[in-house]
Amino acid sequence: MPTISELRLASVLDTAVDGIIVIDEQARILMFNKACERLFGYAAGEVLGHNVKIIMPSDYADHHDHYVQHYLSSGVRKIIGIGRDVQGRHRDGSVFPIHLSVGEAVTPDGRQFIGILCDLRARHDAEQRLNQLQADLLRMARVSAMDEMGAALAHELNQPLTALMLYLQAVERSCSKAEEASLPDGVLAILDKALREAERAGNIIQRMRHFVEKHDPVRRLVDFNALVDDAVDLTLLGSRPGARISRALADELPQVLVDPVQIQQVVVNLVRNALEAAEDDKTPDVHVATMRTDNVVVLSVQDNGPGIDPQTASELFKAFGSSKGSGMGPGLAISRTIAQNHGGDLVVEPGGNGRGACFKLQLPMPEPSEP
Repeated sequence: MPTISELRLASVLDTAVDGIIVIDEQARILMFNKACERLFGYAAGEVLGHNVKIIMPSDYADHHDHYVQHYLSSGVRKIIGIGRDVQGRHRDGSVFPIHLSVGEAVTPDGRQFIGILCDLRARHDAEQRLNQLQADLLRMARVSAMDEMGAALAHELNQPLTALMLYLQAVERSCSKAEEASLPDGVLAILDKALREAERAGNIIQRMRHFVEKHDPVRRLVDFNALVDDAVDLTLLGSRPGARISRALADELPQVLVDPVQIQQVVVNLVRNALEAAEDDKTPDVHVATMRTDNVVVLSVQDNGPGIDPQTASELFKAFGSSKGSGMGPGLAISRTIAQNHGGDLVVEPGGNGRGACFKLQLPMPEPSEP
């Protein structure tokens, strides 16, 4: 019959939150509390008398007996009384991090070693989450700084571009008045091309300024196809060579009542994400389409990447959730919020099995009474 002291000790061990394990000089398990059972998936009766290597990864288990014998012969401590982060092996073979503190006791049955084990998975997950949040916040700060820089550059470049266009127009008018024979061949054609390119650069700068400038949300009726076209053109400016964006914009779409800048930001985000998802393909291909379904106007952005794991698809629209290691999670979360604030939604078809993901931006058509 166990004594009261033994029963009390057993009760304390079994109610402990951390795992407690006792081994002898031959590394045989003498005690394995309830927390250890939960931690490693073994019942105490299955491991008592076995070498403690049963709960160790093979790369460490192969040397453990040598470590014990080296300590017994030399008295040099490496972990006893210190504690360190190590790895444990579950019954199912999975390996996970634990913190191990080891003490020793001399008993009538010989020297024994007591290990206290704390599961570190929750802490490691929290640390990884914190590191990811910090990285995301730093990237958001850089993106914000780039927005400010983009607005400043667009403002500064707009003035010399306007001046360049005026000078080109003046030269073109002067050349037109001059005798054609006195001009080198093709001068007027070259000037006309230069003027068109300057106008094109000015239009790009204007779109960039409109895109990055901060302003209060203002909703108005806009041509959805034109809005999508501009957003795709902006995205192409920063895309890698070889990327292909095909467009299939439906004819005679009704206008939508939206904040154009906010919706353009959503479209740019979706197209950029699609290009990144397909970047491992030799010929990244993104298909952008618009259509009308009942009383909803829909934009679909389909890539030719590997698709999204259905188990992670539900996490995409959470703040700082992303299927990409380097992605900025808030993009999709904010994009869905913008869509829902407009009375619509942003959904995803995960794809997979040779088909890329497809994101769909849904926006309601304005009621007849709306201006």
